[in-house]
Amino acid sequence: MGEYGVPTEAPHGVMSSNGGTATANGSESGEKSKVGLSSLWKGHTVFDAWLIAAAGQIGFVLVTLPYTMSQMGFAWGSAASVLYGLIGAWCVYLLVWLYLEFKSRIDLQGKVRPENYILQYHEVIGELTGRWGRKITYFYIIFTLFMASIICVVASSSNLYYANPRLNKREWTYIAGGVSFLAVLVPDFGHFRSGAFIGVITTTITSIYLLVAALSYGQRPGVKHTGANDMVEFFSGVGNILGAYGGHGITIEILETMKRPSAYKYVNLAVFFYALLVTIPSSVAVYWSAGDILLKQSNAFAVLPGSGWQTLAIATIIAHQAMGFILFTHPIFLLCEKAAGVHTRRFFLRVLCRIPVVAIMFFFALAVPFFGPINSLLGSFGVGLGMYLIPAVVFLVTYRTKSARENSPVKPPWFLPTWSLVFVVNVVVILWTLVVGVGLGGWAGISNLIRQVHSFGFFDKCFQCPPKPK
Repeated sequence: MGEYGVPTEAPHGVMSSNGGTATANGSESGEKSKVGLSSLWKGHTVFDAWLIAAAGQIGFVLVTLPYTMSQMGFAWGSAASVLYGLIGAWCVYLLVWLYLEFKSRIDLQGKVRPENYILQYHEVIGELTGRWGRKITYFYIIFTLFMASIICVVASSSNLYYANPRLNKREWTYIAGGVSFLAVLVPDFGHFRSGAFIGVITTTITSIYLLVAALSYGQRPGVKHTGANDMVEFFSGVGNILGAYGGHGITIEILETMKRPSAYKYVNLAVFFYALLVTIPSSVAVYWSAGDILLKQSNAFAVLPGSGWQTLAIATIIAHQAMGFILFTHPIFLLCEKAAGVHTRRFFLRVLCRIPVVAIMFFFALAVPFFGPINSLLGSFGVGLGMYLIPAVVFLVTYRTKSARENSPVKPPWFLPTWSLVFVVNVVVILWTLVVGVGLGGWAGISNLIRQVHSFGFFDKCFQCPPKPK
C-alpha cells in the first residue's frame, strides 16, 4: 500500500460496485471520456486565463466606444485607448506582483486556507496594507462590479431593441434580466472555459461587423467630425476609455484558477493587444461613417442600417454581454457567500445565496436604463480609483522599506531594472489617474450627465428610442 492507503500498483481487474469485474482498460477509457467532456468547461491553463481576461475586458462598452470617439476625435480617442490600455496592463502587472507577495507571506506564516476557498482582491490588499485597505477595496469591488453587471443587462436590452423594436427596451430588460439568473450556476472561473471562449469569439464578430458595416455604408451626407471641440465631452470620453480598459477587477479570481499565476503578466499583454484590435478600428470606422450624430446616439447599432448581418452582430454582442455579466457578478457572489458563511459549503447553498444578488441587479437595470452616459462616471470614479489607483498606491506602501524590497518574490522587470524607476512609474500613474481620470473625467462625466438629465427617466420604457410614427 502506498501513502494514504492507496495501492501502488493497479491490478488488472477491479471489482465493480455490483460485484462484476471491470477491466482496467475499460475504467481507464471511462475516465478519459469524463476528462475529455469536462475539458469543454474546465481549464486552468495560461490560455484559459487569456480567454477569461479578454472576455471580461471590453465587450459591454464595445458599441459605445464610437460615441466616445465622437467626443474626443480620431487622434485623441485612439491615443487615449493606447495610453489607458498600457496603464491598465501595468496595473494588472502590479496586481500579479502583489498576489505573489501575498502568497509568499502566507507561506512563511504557515497559514492554510480552507479547501475550495477562492481568494479575492480585497483580501490580498487587506493582508498587505491592513484593515482600511481591505475595507476600501471591498467597497470598490462591490460598487464597480455591481454597476458593470447592471450595465451589461441594460446594454443587452438596448441592443435587443435594435434587433426587434416591436418590444420596448423595458420589455427586453425583463427577458435579459430573467436569463441573467443563470449566472448563479457557474461555480468559478475554473469552470468557464466554454463561456469565456464564446465571449471572445462574439466580441470579435461584433467588432468585425461594426468595421465592415461602417465602411460598406460609407459616410452620411453632410457628415461632420467636430471631435475634441468641447471639454466636457472630451473628458467624459476619457472616463469612458478609462472604464473600457479597466476590466481587471477580476484579476485575483483569475490568478486563483491558474497553475502558474506568475505567467499572467504575459497573458495580460496579449489581452492588451487584443483589446486594441477589437476597439480602435471599429470605433474609428463607425465615427468616420456617422460623425457627430453619435453625440446624440450612444449605441453604434442605432447609426448603422438594419440588416440580417446587424441582427447577427447584435446576437453576438448580447452573447458576450451575458458572459461578461457572469464574469462581473462572480466576485460579488463570492463576497456574499463568505458573508453568509456558505462559501466552502455545498454548491446549492451558494446558489441560494447568489439569487438575491441578481434580483437586486435586475431591479436597478429596470430603474436606471440609461447606460451610455453613466459609463464615463463608472470609469472615472469606480474603475479609476478601484482598478488603477489602488494597485499603484498599495505597491508603494508594500515596498516602502528596504527589507520588503529585498524579500520580494518578484524583481523589477528588464525594462525598469531598478526599484526607483518602478516607483516613478507608479507615482506618474497615481497622479495621472487622480488629475485626468478621476478629477477631469469625473467633472466631465457629472457635467455630461446634467446636460442629458432631461432625457432620463427612472423606469423609462424606452430610453433614447426614436418616436414612433403616428
